[in-house]
Amino acid sequence: MASADVAVIEHGEMEKKLENNGVNACCHGKGPGYATPLEAMDGPKESLLYVTCVYTGTGREKPDYLATVDVDPNSPTYSKVIHRLPVPYLGDELHHSGWNSCSSCHGDPAANRRYLVLPSLISGRIYIVDTKTNSKAPSLHTVVDPEEILTKTGLAYPHTAHCLASGDILISCLGGSDGKAEGNGFLLLDSEFKVKGRWEKPGHSPSFGYDFWYQPRHETMISSSWGAPLAFSKGFNPQHVAEGLYGRHLYVYSWPGGELKQTLDLGNTGLIPLEIRFLHDPSKDTGYVGCALSSNMVRFFKNPDDSWSHEVAASVKPLKVQNWVLPEMPGLITDFLISLDDRFIYFSNWLHGDIRQYNIEDPKNPILTGQVWVGGLIRKGCPVTVEADDGTTYQVDVPDVQGKKLRGGPQMIQLSLDGKRLYVTNSLFSAWDNQFYPELKEQGSHMLQIDVDSEKGGLAINPDFFVDFGLEPDGPSLAHEMRYPGGDCTSDIWI
Repeated sequence: MASADVAVIEHGEMEKKLENNGVNACCHGKGPGYATPLEAMDGPKESLLYVTCVYTGTGREKPDYLATVDVDPNSPTYSKVIHRLPVPYLGDELHHSGWNSCSSCHGDPAANRRYLVLPSLISGRIYIVDTKTNSKAPSLHTVVDPEEILTKTGLAYPHTAHCLASGDILISCLGGSDGKAEGNGFLLLDSEFKVKGRWEKPGHSPSFGYDFWYQPRHETMISSSWGAPLAFSKGFNPQHVAEGLYGRHLYVYSWPGGELKQTLDLGNTGLIPLEIRFLHDPSKDTGYVGCALSSNMVRFFKNPDDSWSHEVAASVKPLKVQNWVLPEMPGLITDFLISLDDRFIYFSNWLHGDIRQYNIEDPKNPILTGQVWVGGLIRKGCPVTVEADDGTTYQVDVPDVQGKKLRGGPQMIQLSLDGKRLYVTNSLFSAWDNQFYPELKEQGSHMLQIDVDSEKGGLAINPDFFVDFGLEPDGPSLAHEMRYPGGDCTSDIWI
């Protein structure tokens, strides 16, 4: 989008700043985070989690909020919400979150991981929350106005936020004010949360927006593609896929230059590619993207000629089902992450109801090492049954936790730094929750903790941990993304 009233940053200036504060600065001083991913694994055990909680779309006229959850098993308030920070507006749909500063700024002793960045997917507001003054009771620092963002950049529907070594903050936006995907791109905020402009060069915006990850040593950023906001914001309609309102591409950019170098068409094996991650080792030139509708984990990698390719690395077979809206049900991979030692991938199948662990020491050939059922549409007692190859039908066992029936399906996940505990929430997006798991609106979300065997592999529900967002003071809420105050494997990038 290259018009006179839309700000576009000077990339030469940004490249110089990144060079001065980025790779060349990593050995000087000590800023936020950790020097390496392996050093992060030896970091302190988590005691708090920040969770975005949503009332938007539930019919309750209450503001969304940021919950602080006590995850210290030695605390008297373990497994409880100990603070709630409501935002000052209604109808935001808090979704993902990021930091003003992370391990990419470790080389800058002046940098400080103080502010949590909370983009609102529907309203376009971006809340900046101070977590340093009182980590157990964060406070609102400032709000980036959506009208200012629109006026200066034409962007709306902000989603993923990552800090940069320069001190700036990069946020993917999924469309323009009209809800069409053509308006999407990347918003750049400065360290004071002022709108600088678009990050990508004029004429280099992707066709769809969603998530992104950058790997500076390979001078590359790759982004993924959900769909047009005017489509996904109303719930999921399979016809919209056929009409081209959902994505199936990855977009390869020069870093930090913002030039679209290559578009990877994932085809029918990569429909609706959502979360994307490079391996944490900054020297590695490979990563994965979870393709929701195709239910494939797709690996992307660099070729000898510096172009990029992709291949399906792991697949979740669609299930032939009865008593559902379609004859086959995809797993719907809606979140995944990589352990900090790059040994394991974890992902959630929101519709089937299971979480999986794969060993990826051979990145081309992931090996299933753990699986646990924590909800879904094919559990015993639900109307949907699975039809096996021999014509018989079955459903899966899902255990109760602390006497509570598990609701919805596993969605967002967060791994402890040492790789031994996996936290799970079950809300995807209010319009989709209402469509596929309408009970969540009435009963609320919950958070689970999964014990992880990080040596041989294996997953098991921790029966001592259960956070019930159905019991919130203002009524049941929908819990989504989780963050540790000191950073985690989905917020921090190493340079």
